[in-house]
Amino acid sequence: MSQPISIAVVGLGFGAEFAAIYHRHPNVRKTVIVDSNPRRLGRVGDRFDIADRVETLDAVLADPSIDAVHIASGIPDHAEQTLAVLRAGKHCACAVPMATSIEDLQAIVDTVRETGLNYMMMETTAYDRAFLWVREQLEAGVFGDIQLLRGAHYQDMENWPAYWAGLPPMWYATHAVSPILGLCQTRATDVHCFGSGSMREELIARYDNPFPIETAIFRLAGSDAAAEVTRALFHSARPYVESFDLHGSEATFEWQQLWGEAPILHTLSPLGEGKGPRQSTSKRIELPDYAHLLPPEIGRFTQRGVYDENHQHLSFEHGGGHGGSHPHLCHEFVQSIVEARKPAVDEIRGADWTAPGICAHTSALRNGERVTVPRFD
Repeated sequence: MSQPISIAVVGLGFGAEFAAIYHRHPNVRKTVIVDSNPRRLGRVGDRFDIADRVETLDAVLADPSIDAVHIASGIPDHAEQTLAVLRAGKHCACAVPMATSIEDLQAIVDTVRETGLNYMMMETTAYDRAFLWVREQLEAGVFGDIQLLRGAHYQDMENWPAYWAGLPPMWYATHAVSPILGLCQTRATDVHCFGSGSMREELIARYDNPFPIETAIFRLAGSDAAAEVTRALFHSARPYVESFDLHGSEATFEWQQLWGEAPILHTLSPLGEGKGPRQSTSKRIELPDYAHLLPPEIGRFTQRGVYDENHQHLSFEHGGGHGGSHPHLCHEFVQSIVEARKPAVDEIRGADWTAPGICAHTSALRNGERVTVPRFD
């Protein structure tokens, strides 16, 4: 397909962010917005001048004029809706996580293979400014050998939609796992994970999960480095952060502790320079913006969301715009279809970035027992 595409965005809480970007993308000829709440459907459509509006996913699946669907609905619906979209003959992008079971991950991988359609997991950290900058420095040799990686995602989910209540933390760990695996260009092979803390009884009931926090150690394929990931969803007095650290033999990237600060680069003096211990220096990094990688029609969305201060979705408000990643995600999905190629975060990479968290929670329920992470290629 070389012509501009039509795309439907399902779920206009978080999804409104992406609908407005697609609506301005030069290779999107039509954007359709989908939400079961007619008031929200009208409000978003009017605000961003999007005329095509429907209330059900079924209407989208039955419409042959729609080429692709971006799913921005709740986590419990991701796998079922993804499979429905693919089986209806449409390309599919989906918010994270890809699914919450290994079986559903495999079903999506198999369905993509059977249909030949594109699937993209819309992982924000893969296009965060910090990730893009660290990847550039890593390729330039600044860090030396990777010695250790850390990822963390702390976010209190009280009073969010009901399905969040008691969700196993590692089921939604891709924001902490993905930058680690993306920088190493590898997959996790096995994991030991422990649950931590205690949680209110009413939060335990829905998923039979007793842990508000889970922390894991992963072994990485083809790497001498290990990875440490911590995920907190409830009862953790820590401001929101999605973060990663990369410890190298020559330099280390460390995420900032407080929102609004800049991250830190620590460097060691060259080996053999001078006498005594090697000297370390630390400096704050002003991360560049990467809007120049995007068409000018959507480049401005790296710096601000589609809403104003009075109309922000919680994910954007708390996440600071996910490091300018949203327009990059939209652009990659659209271009992968137009250029008839796989997207950067395709079904295999999406499964490889989601399965470690699912396996980590299984390990936590087994008191830290080693669990093997399955392969999907």
